[in-house]
Amino acid sequence: MTKLIRKKHLQQIAFIAAFLLLFLTSAVFLLFIFMRNSGRKNLQKNVITASAVPTIAEGETGSENNIVTWQSGWVMHNGEIYQYNDSILTFLIMGIDSKTEVKEATDSVHGGQSDAMLLVVMNPDNKTIKLVNINRNVMTDIDIYNYLGQFVITTKAQLALQHGYGDGLELSCERTVKAVSNLFYGIPIHGYCAVNYVAIPTINDLAGGVTVTLLDDFTFFDKSMVKGSTLKLSGKQAFKYVQYRDTKMFNSVAVRMERIKQYLMSLVNALKGKMKSDITLPAKLYEAIFPYMVTNISLDEIIYLASEALSYEIDIEQFYSLEGETKQGELYEEFYADEDYLYDLIIELFYEQVNQ
Repeated sequence: MTKLIRKKHLQQIAFIAAFLLLFLTSAVFLLFIFMRNSGRKNLQKNVITASAVPTIAEGETGSENNIVTWQSGWVMHNGEIYQYNDSILTFLIMGIDSKTEVKEATDSVHGGQSDAMLLVVMNPDNKTIKLVNINRNVMTDIDIYNYLGQFVITTKAQLALQHGYGDGLELSCERTVKAVSNLFYGIPIHGYCAVNYVAIPTINDLAGGVTVTLLDDFTFFDKSMVKGSTLKLSGKQAFKYVQYRDTKMFNSVAVRMERIKQYLMSLVNALKGKMKSDITLPAKLYEAIFPYMVTNISLDEIIYLASEALSYEIDIEQFYSLEGETKQGELYEEFYADEDYLYDLIIELFYEQVNQ
């Protein structure tokens, strides 16, 4: 009789444990769904900079038998009419050249440089994610401030410098977003994320390591990092691979950009693979790098974006870099974007053709 009672007792415990496990799993799943839906609703409200998109004067266009009344927001390009695609979500990712946790700058001129910048363009219409690598040295309008945070002048300078004229936190990011938006003819940007380079090992290891074929030789740092070899990078190796550039070599930014481009594509694939078996990965990643990150993208928005990205197509052919020419300035290198290429790229990524 005692054994029977004990058996029933164990069965009850097992049933309760199974029920609790099911309840907790369901709760996590429902929380995930709630946060995902909440994130989707909030993202379109997050636009920081939405300057007027490039247009020509309103009027009528077309042949005598096919007159089209011009609509506000339309763009004429290569004889075709386009309009901005409002369903697109665009984000600016910044890599900040810092090896510490995020902290407020001591004044308004030492906010740190945005050493790498990436536009992430999500198009829900065709389920694609396209990436645009922005040269840190691209010459564009940036706002200069003095030590007290007072505006001084808007001038042409390297884009990377804009982040420095701020607090090293949200203000620095917002000013960089404005400069990038203006560079891209006023495209709306729905969110930003600035991550100190020191977070790379954490991101890399949460992805389970990232495998790349080394584009450059890093044996000065690690004897196993031979150019042309294929390695699953550890966190420390990934940090060096992405962050390092030989400042004595002309146009070293372009060399590093190719490594960043390669690493990011492998990282995205690794994260997508891990997330298929662990839907909580975005939350874990968000929590792990939070001390090294400044962002206006909330956790529920991160969860929505990450879950959406699983069904989106992203490949190396959809990774763009600004075309142009690097010149030696008085002190530092300066990159001048090809304006025709930039305009074509903006039309391709952010506009859709108007059916006449």
